[in-house]
Amino acid sequence: MTDYALTVCEVSGRGLAGVSLAVLPGEIIAVVGPAGAGKSTLLHIASGCVTPPAGEARIYGMPVVSEAARHLVGYAREVPAFPPALTVGEVLSYYARLHASNGRPTSRGLAREALELAGLAAAGDLRVGTLSRADLHRLALAQAALGGRRVLLLDETLSGLDAVARRDLSRRLARLASTGVAILLAARDLAALDRVAGRVVVLRAGRVVRAGPLAALLAERVLEVILDAPPPEPPPGFRVTAAGIEAPLAGRTVEAALALCRAHRLAVRASRVRVKSLEEIVLETHDAPAR
Repeated sequence: MTDYALTVCEVSGRGLAGVSLAVLPGEIIAVVGPAGAGKSTLLHIASGCVTPPAGEARIYGMPVVSEAARHLVGYAREVPAFPPALTVGEVLSYYARLHASNGRPTSRGLAREALELAGLAAAGDLRVGTLSRADLHRLALAQAALGGRRVLLLDETLSGLDAVARRDLSRRLARLASTGVAILLAARDLAALDRVAGRVVVLRAGRVVRAGPLAALLAERVLEVILDAPPPEPPPGFRVTAAGIEAPLAGRTVEAALALCRAHRLAVRASRVRVKSLEEIVLETHDAPAR
């Protein structure tokens, strides 16, 4: 059996072009990118809901469409859709009855576990139609994880939430990962990722344009230079900003970058080094060559 909980191998078609990734048990990987990049399509393929024209997805080495794999993977869609007249408890009881079997907990036990896992223990009697956005995402997480799923595919589960709700859900995802659950999380709300994701895959137009540990991506530094007057032309590697110019420090020191500014006879008033935000890294892929 493979060491990877989820593998996506050279998937092409349906808007993707040769996308590959692998998720270890207990790992949380965020897939980010602009609208139309292919994030949701990737999750659809990884869940077995969509069959790609080329490539494949596997759960613990098994084709995702196999019955054994389907028992291990859970999927939460971007816009949760549950019957609004049902209560939270009724929704989870319905899904729990589908999962319960001989040698497994009863459907009632599965539903109770899912409620507690998602932080909905006190909301079992609430109608779905009355739930807040955060509680709808909690319900979708509970439904996806119900039955002890070992791979979770979460589409925008942390997006559009207030800071308190996002922190709570991030902690719950981290606790799930600590038990060996592999999580692939599609996200456009980048503010939450530094608290939950270990690695990031950046998509653009169906291709991977950046990938790596989140900590390494967020360690990239930028030199901001404030000028007394707008530059007639920025030095190589710099771009013009409202206050002056700036450039990434990859492969060069601050002193070398400032020396380049002086060589171009720029009137430097002040400078500072800052760390790139993940949002900047994602936006930069708009002009980056895809690979």
